[in-house]
Amino acid sequence: MNTNHWFLLVGCLMLARGLAATTISRSPFTSAMVYLGFGLLLGPTVLNILDFDPMLQSDLLEVLTEIAILISLFSAGIKMPVPFKLRHWDPPLRLAWLSMTLTVALVAAFAFFVLGLPLGAGILLGGILAPTDPVLATDVQVRHAGDKDQLRFTLTCEAGMNDGSAFPFVFLGLAMLGVGEDTGAYHWRWFLVDVVWASGAAIVVGYVGGALTARLGWRLRIIEPRHDIMDDLVGLGLIAVVYGVSSLIHAWGFLAVFFAAVALRQTELVLAGAPKDRQGMLEQDVTKSAVARTSHTHEAPMTVSTESLVFKEHLERLSELTLVLLLGGMISLRNMDLDALWMAVFLFFIARPASVFLGLAGSATSFRLRAMTGWFGVRGIGSIYYLMYAIEQGLDPILAERLTHIALFVIMLSIVVHGFSVKPLMDRVWPRG
Repeated sequence: MNTNHWFLLVGCLMLARGLAATTISRSPFTSAMVYLGFGLLLGPTVLNILDFDPMLQSDLLEVLTEIAILISLFSAGIKMPVPFKLRHWDPPLRLAWLSMTLTVALVAAFAFFVLGLPLGAGILLGGILAPTDPVLATDVQVRHAGDKDQLRFTLTCEAGMNDGSAFPFVFLGLAMLGVGEDTGAYHWRWFLVDVVWASGAAIVVGYVGGALTARLGWRLRIIEPRHDIMDDLVGLGLIAVVYGVSSLIHAWGFLAVFFAAVALRQTELVLAGAPKDRQGMLEQDVTKSAVARTSHTHEAPMTVSTESLVFKEHLERLSELTLVLLLGGMISLRNMDLDALWMAVFLFFIARPASVFLGLAGSATSFRLRAMTGWFGVRGIGSIYYLMYAIEQGLDPILAERLTHIALFVIMLSIVVHGFSVKPLMDRVWPRG
């Protein structure tokens, strides 16, 4: 396919998605399933018009998925209820770190003992498949700023953090396979640098960047003469700066971007004098804040987080369309084997639920919340990014091809299985959503 064909294909899908928004929202399938279906139809499975080789195009896919994840993480962070309190954030913190580790361990054990992969490859596969996806799981995530649904908050916050907490396991798996730098000292360097330093520094960089941006923007809006701010560019700039700084100091940029968005929103609401509800969370509507009442216009200044969110969500939808379409073009259902199927069954029905229940043991969460969280562990764009990252680091081609085959089929099955179940379960089992 040449450039003109791509414009025509993506343009037609965008038009169809925009015009059929109501139809899709009432149907039993998600938009990601529609894009995947078109990809499979045009790909090697049926028409073989769209044939996208991930082994040859790993550099392009790495960049595309990286951008999509950054935008999605920023959008998710902005919608988080604030302020940060342990009683609200305890479940997603457990899921993003403890349950993540347990999932990686279970997947690695299954890959080693059942699929016959090397232990390093098993840990790498665990790091690829363990994180839930912030891009494709929009149907079970926080819908808007101020959405206080506990299940949606837990899943969104987990997805926001575990795209960063998965990186240490990808690094560990690569080091055990002799890929990358400092492979001979991975046993101590991994914990001190890739876990402790990279995670802690990312949170600090993100929070400081978001808070400073909020204060600067707020100051420019209230001083005389007042300044107009291009919120979309400020939001994109914050993503780029925080991610760049984190990369320079060997911190996890995905984690930093998520916490930058959380800090941006929280700081803006605090500066606006937003009241708190009965649960101690800041109300998202700042139009009646103390600052608004004292302003000359009797209106609260616009905030970067609110105004840039709509633009980010449009980019997120475009990323989902493009990347899921490419996923369909990378897969041939004729080549699906039992390794990928058994891994998907193990991950969806054993590893994910078990790690969630163990990770949330002793918490105040209900059984229903744990069960729903254990099921909705959608895999997607984040997993593709880690896979492409590993290939670009110099993973053995034969091993890379096998991991690619397993991972892509697991992601495809996740889109289908979770896509068909999301609406019935959210409507009947979790009607408060």
